[in-house]
Amino acid sequence: MLHGCEESYPKCGEESGTRDRLRCHLLSSGFGPKLPACAGQSGCQVRDQGQLQSRTPGDGDRQRNVVMWMDHRAEEQAARITNTGHRVLSRVGGVMSPEMQPPKLLWLKENLQESCWSKAAHFFDLPDFLSWKATGSLTRSLCTLVCKWTYCPPEGWDASFWTSIGLEDLLENNSSKIGSVTCSPGSLLGDGLTQEAAADLSLDAGTAVGASLIDAHAGGLGVIGADVKGFNLPCEDQPITSRMAMICGTSTCHMAISEQPLFVPGVWGPCLSAMVPGMWLNEGGQSATGRLIDHIVKGHAAYTQLQEQARQRVPITGENIYSYLNSHLSTMASSRSPVDLLASGLHVWPDFHGNRSPLADPSLKGMVVGLPLSQTLDDLALLYLATVQALALGTLHILEAMKEAGHDIRTLFLCGGLSKNALFVQIHANATGLPVVLPNQMEAVLIGAAVLGACASQDYSSIQSNKTDLKNIPNSHGTDLIIIDSVPPSAGVNQNTKRRWRKWQKWGKLCNLTMNSRASMGESTKCSCNCLPTRGSTRLS
Repeated sequence: MLHGCEESYPKCGEESGTRDRLRCHLLSSGFGPKLPACAGQSGCQVRDQGQLQSRTPGDGDRQRNVVMWMDHRAEEQAARITNTGHRVLSRVGGVMSPEMQPPKLLWLKENLQESCWSKAAHFFDLPDFLSWKATGSLTRSLCTLVCKWTYCPPEGWDASFWTSIGLEDLLENNSSKIGSVTCSPGSLLGDGLTQEAAADLSLDAGTAVGASLIDAHAGGLGVIGADVKGFNLPCEDQPITSRMAMICGTSTCHMAISEQPLFVPGVWGPCLSAMVPGMWLNEGGQSATGRLIDHIVKGHAAYTQLQEQARQRVPITGENIYSYLNSHLSTMASSRSPVDLLASGLHVWPDFHGNRSPLADPSLKGMVVGLPLSQTLDDLALLYLATVQALALGTLHILEAMKEAGHDIRTLFLCGGLSKNALFVQIHANATGLPVVLPNQMEAVLIGAAVLGACASQDYSSIQSNKTDLKNIPNSHGTDLIIIDSVPPSAGVNQNTKRRWRKWQKWGKLCNLTMNSRASMGESTKCSCNCLPTRGSTRLS
């Protein structure tokens, strides 16, 4: 998320909400007014995850000066940046995404030159903006700059890149508008909370503030180091590089780390120390997951009936509609047929908001094949199931790309809102053939942020002094583990494998159909991967 401001920052309509949400975040992390640590902030505290539109309109209204990460208005600028073929693109999977900051900045310059660009003193990633508001320090986190701004330590900014895309003015005054001083996540910022910020948050002035992580990266830090001894998982006694953290909410981020840089086409990174100090991060992702599920379910003709049925089951508070759908699917399935097979004739291509990874094409659109004329509650449940399966196969697609580049991922660690959906979790285990680990403490983002605060206050000497220390971080906050096996009790290994293979094969054909139909209409396609796997795929056989 991009935030611009003038030297005298105007109070925007979001500011009081930002204070309230940040204060709630700090207190729920265990850092009260008298404790000497403040959690490093991450971007999710103040963004409205239910909105696709930006908070920066085209008229340059200074009171609405945030560009959402999910805002794709800079798609054309991103394509132009990709076409430069500049060397920095190797660290973002070879393709510049409109969800990164350079194309958003270029759009602002080209469309809001007078009302915004020429007046702005600084452009912030939201986590760095919150740190600045809390401490007055302009020091930027390496997490945000490396992952979303093309910064590359120890060299720093690549002047030739910004010049090549027409943003050379950002290099003026030692790049002060985008960050001239950087630090590692968890580093103490300034003198801690300012008097004004402390009063806003009901905390003590001088309370330590740690340099931030992006929300997903904080979640990854909070979950990926869990101690799994005694659970007989394939990642037990293996390097932490055998794990993938999935932070599942509005979108999903797939975080994999390695000891050496691995370049994965269509996957962001490698980024050094962006999540775990001393380790290289590759970040795959899906731009719309929870958002897509909401879109599919709430747009269906039977949605009102679903709401009423959920209310009737739990009259006072109403049952969560997704819990109801999961239960409804179980009822639809026979005792000898697992839920997975219910949607064997219904297939979804889930890129309704473009493909972040590994196709790296923001212009892609979604597709549904196999719809009937009826629009009953059963039809809604099946479409919901097919959508969840499609998202899980998208994760498999990302895993395959990472494996091809050298990652050896054996276990998935999930957190975020969607990880509370039992069907979503089980389908991911089934589709990938990997066990899924859920922390009993679901708020992994808060754990990661709390670790940053503990580092800033020197309660922790560092995020990671060695791998053993990292493994102990979640457990020190009382994290137990829930293990979801990839084979449901009602299905044998061979049946499960064949089911995954058939659905994956159909999904690959949808990918080819999407690309071929676009090519036949004269549209450019960027897919260079083998979308249709062979029987020899180690993930599927």
